[in-house]
Amino acid sequence: MNIVFVIGRIALVLIFMISGGQKLMDINATAADIAAKVTIPGALSGLAAQISSATGMTIPQLLAIGTGVIEVAAALMIAANIGTRVGAFLLIIFTLVATFYFHDFWNMAGAARTDNLAHALKNLSIIGALLVMFVLGPWRPARAVDTFEPAQTRY
Repeated sequence: MNIVFVIGRIALVLIFMISGGQKLMDINATAADIAAKVTIPGALSGLAAQISSATGMTIPQLLAIGTGVIEVAAALMIAANIGTRVGAFLLIIFTLVATFYFHDFWNMAGAARTDNLAHALKNLSIIGALLVMFVLGPWRPARAVDTFEPAQTRY
Protein backbone atom coordinates (compact mmCIF):
# COMPACT_ATOMS: atom_id res chain seq x y z
CA MET A 1 0.00 0.00 0.00
CA ASN A 2 2.94 2.35 0.52
CA ILE A 3 3.62 2.51 -3.21
CA VAL A 4 0.03 3.56 -3.91
CA PHE A 5 0.36 6.36 -1.35
CA VAL A 6 3.62 7.53 -2.97
CA ILE A 7 2.02 7.46 -6.42
CA GLY A 8 -0.90 9.48 -5.04
CA ARG A 9 1.43 12.09 -3.55
CA ILE A 10 3.29 12.44 -6.84
CA ALA A 11 0.10 12.55 -8.90
CA LEU A 12 -1.29 15.29 -6.66
CA VAL A 13 1.72 17.58 -6.98
CA LEU A 14 2.69 16.85 -10.58
CA ILE A 15 0.56 19.79 -11.74
CA PHE A 16 2.63 22.13 -9.53
CA MET A 17 5.97 20.65 -10.65
CA ILE A 18 5.11 21.12 -14.32
CA SER A 19 3.46 24.53 -13.89
CA GLY A 20 6.29 25.86 -11.73
CA GLY A 21 8.90 24.54 -14.14
CA GLN A 22 7.15 26.22 -17.06
CA LYS A 23 7.05 29.50 -15.16
CA LEU A 24 10.78 29.30 -14.49
CA MET A 25 11.53 28.40 -18.11
CA ASP A 26 9.69 31.48 -19.43
CA ILE A 27 9.89 34.13 -16.74
CA ASN A 28 9.01 37.01 -19.08
CA ALA A 29 5.74 35.42 -20.27
CA THR A 30 4.80 34.57 -16.68
CA ALA A 31 5.68 38.13 -15.62
CA ALA A 32 3.45 39.51 -18.39
CA ASP A 33 0.54 37.36 -17.14
CA ILE A 34 1.15 38.55 -13.58
CA ALA A 35 1.45 42.20 -14.63
CA ALA A 36 -1.91 41.98 -16.41
CA LYS A 37 -3.72 40.69 -13.31
CA VAL A 38 -1.86 41.90 -10.22
CA THR A 39 -1.34 45.52 -9.25
CA ILE A 40 0.99 46.71 -6.52
CA PRO A 41 -0.88 48.76 -3.91
CA GLY A 42 0.07 52.43 -3.82
CA ALA A 43 1.31 52.09 -0.23
CA LEU A 44 3.91 49.56 -1.40
CA SER A 45 4.99 51.35 -4.58
CA GLY A 46 8.04 52.93 -2.92
CA LEU A 47 9.20 49.59 -1.57
CA ALA A 48 8.50 47.95 -4.94
CA ALA A 49 10.62 50.58 -6.69
CA GLN A 50 13.50 49.97 -4.25
CA ILE A 51 13.32 46.21 -4.76
CA SER A 52 13.21 46.65 -8.54
CA SER A 53 16.23 48.93 -8.56
CA ALA A 54 18.18 46.67 -6.18
CA THR A 55 17.54 43.54 -8.26
CA GLY A 56 17.35 45.00 -11.74
CA MET A 57 14.09 43.13 -12.26
CA THR A 58 10.47 44.21 -12.28
CA ILE A 59 8.13 43.11 -9.49
CA PRO A 60 6.19 40.85 -11.90
CA GLN A 61 9.46 39.14 -12.88
CA LEU A 62 10.35 38.61 -9.22
CA LEU A 63 6.85 37.28 -8.54
CA ALA A 64 7.19 34.93 -11.52
CA ILE A 65 10.43 33.52 -10.13
CA GLY A 66 8.98 33.31 -6.62
CA THR A 67 5.85 31.48 -7.71
CA GLY A 68 7.81 29.05 -9.86
CA VAL A 69 10.22 28.26 -7.04
CA ILE A 70 7.41 27.87 -4.49
CA GLU A 71 5.45 25.54 -6.77
CA VAL A 72 8.41 23.29 -7.58
CA ALA A 73 9.95 23.26 -4.10
CA ALA A 74 6.69 22.68 -2.22
CA ALA A 75 5.63 19.98 -4.69
CA LEU A 76 8.95 18.19 -4.24
CA MET A 77 8.56 18.41 -0.47
CA ILE A 78 5.20 16.67 -0.64
CA ALA A 79 6.33 14.08 -3.18
CA ALA A 80 9.39 13.20 -1.09
CA ASN A 81 7.41 13.30 2.17
CA ILE A 82 9.87 15.78 3.66
CA GLY A 83 8.27 18.85 5.22
CA THR A 84 4.92 17.72 3.87
CA ARG A 85 2.87 20.08 6.04
CA VAL A 86 4.96 23.11 5.08
CA GLY A 87 4.78 22.20 1.39
CA ALA A 88 1.03 21.63 1.56
CA PHE A 89 0.49 24.92 3.40
CA LEU A 90 2.52 26.85 0.80
CA LEU A 91 0.62 25.25 -2.08
CA ILE A 92 -2.74 25.89 -0.39
CA ILE A 93 -1.92 29.60 -0.06
CA PHE A 94 -0.50 29.71 -3.60
CA THR A 95 -3.59 28.00 -5.05
CA LEU A 96 -5.98 30.31 -3.16
CA VAL A 97 -4.14 33.42 -4.39
CA ALA A 98 -3.85 32.12 -7.96
CA THR A 99 -7.55 31.27 -8.02
CA PHE A 100 -8.51 34.72 -6.72
CA TYR A 101 -6.37 36.66 -9.21
CA PHE A 102 -6.37 34.43 -12.28
CA HIS A 103 -9.69 32.56 -12.23
CA ASP A 104 -12.00 35.36 -11.08
CA PHE A 105 -15.08 33.92 -12.77
CA TRP A 106 -17.31 36.26 -10.73
CA ASN A 107 -16.02 39.13 -12.91
CA MET A 108 -16.60 37.32 -16.22
CA ALA A 109 -19.43 36.33 -18.51
CA GLY A 110 -20.11 33.68 -21.13
CA ALA A 111 -17.50 31.10 -22.08
CA ALA A 112 -14.75 32.80 -20.07
CA ARG A 113 -16.89 32.55 -16.94
CA THR A 114 -17.61 28.86 -17.53
CA ASP A 115 -13.96 28.06 -18.24
CA ASN A 116 -12.68 29.93 -15.20
CA LEU A 117 -15.37 28.46 -12.96
CA ALA A 118 -14.13 25.00 -13.98
CA HIS A 119 -10.55 26.05 -13.13
CA ALA A 120 -11.66 27.47 -9.78
CA LEU A 121 -13.51 24.25 -8.92
CA LYS A 122 -10.48 22.18 -9.96
CA ASN A 123 -8.35 24.33 -7.68
CA LEU A 124 -10.85 23.84 -4.86
CA SER A 125 -10.49 20.08 -5.28
CA ILE A 126 -6.70 20.39 -5.27
CA ILE A 127 -6.91 22.48 -2.09
CA GLY A 128 -8.99 19.69 -0.53
CA ALA A 129 -6.31 17.13 -1.36
CA LEU A 130 -3.60 19.47 -0.07
CA LEU A 131 -5.54 19.83 3.19
CA VAL A 132 -5.43 16.03 3.52
CA MET A 133 -1.65 16.15 2.99
CA PHE A 134 -1.43 18.91 5.59
CA VAL A 135 -3.35 16.84 8.13
CA LEU A 136 -1.44 13.62 7.38
CA GLY A 137 1.96 15.33 7.34
CA PRO A 138 4.78 12.80 7.17
CA TRP A 139 2.45 9.87 7.91
CA ARG A 140 3.21 6.61 6.18
CA PRO A 141 0.83 3.67 6.04
CA ALA A 142 1.88 0.98 8.48
CA ARG A 143 2.86 -2.38 7.13
CA ALA A 144 0.64 -5.25 8.16
CA VAL A 145 3.54 -6.90 10.02
CA ASP A 146 4.19 -3.74 12.05
CA THR A 147 0.62 -3.57 13.32
CA PHE A 148 0.11 -7.24 14.06
CA GLU A 149 -1.01 -7.86 17.58
CA PRO A 150 -1.76 -11.38 18.77
CA ALA A 151 -5.34 -12.06 19.69
CA GLN A 152 -6.17 -11.63 23.35
CA THR A 153 -6.89 -14.91 25.11
CA ARG A 154 -9.41 -14.91 27.90
CA TYR A 155 -9.10 -17.43 30.71
